Amino acid sequence: MKHEIYIENLKCGGCAATITKGLSGIEGVAEVNVNVEELFVSFTSEESLLPSVKEKLSKLGYPEVGDKNTLGHKAKSFVSCAVGRMNKE
Repeated sequence: MKHEIYIENLKCGGCAATITKGLSGIEGVAEVNVNVEELFVSFTSEESLLPSVKEKLSKLGYPEVGDKNTLGHKAKSFVSCAVGRMNKE
């Protein structure tokens, strides 16, 4: 089943690379795409994996829109972005 989750703190291709790598590492999650312009991530998975995906996004610093977006999330997303940029090159 295809899912879309709108997320906070998404800024660039570095963020997208980190999110793609992180979600692709969850068994059962496939076809991960990050839309930087519209601030969402789409993927296919069983419905039962949604909580795991949302938790992973939050741990990376990209909580779902409507969830708490703490200073900790913002700091994590900054680091995730930088790591994603380095790994992209």
